[in-house]
Amino acid sequence: MVTIIKEEIEMEEVLKNKINFICDFYKVTPVIKTGCIRRIDKTNLTYVEPHRIIIKNVTLLAFNYESTMYIENLSQSVPLKDLEKYIKSLN
Repeated sequence: MVTIIKEEIEMEEVLKNKINFICDFYKVTPVIKTGCIRRIDKTNLTYVEPHRIIIKNVTLLAFNYESTMYIENLSQSVPLKDLEKYIKSLN
């Protein structure tokens, strides 16, 4: 039987503050769901699930200590410094 171990990851406080600051500026409330690490017991297989930030029905994925956010999946990205422009373009 396969046992999957799930461990929650705390979102980096600096990242959370930046997202909240940008969203407050545009009067948007983000929904933040923290990521987790999923490990398959007795193997070396590990999956890092990113943090999910939902802004205006768009899901952004973020990893701790990274300056890039991903839009819906890992194929499109937006630098954190340009998140303000991206939120503005959602209007």
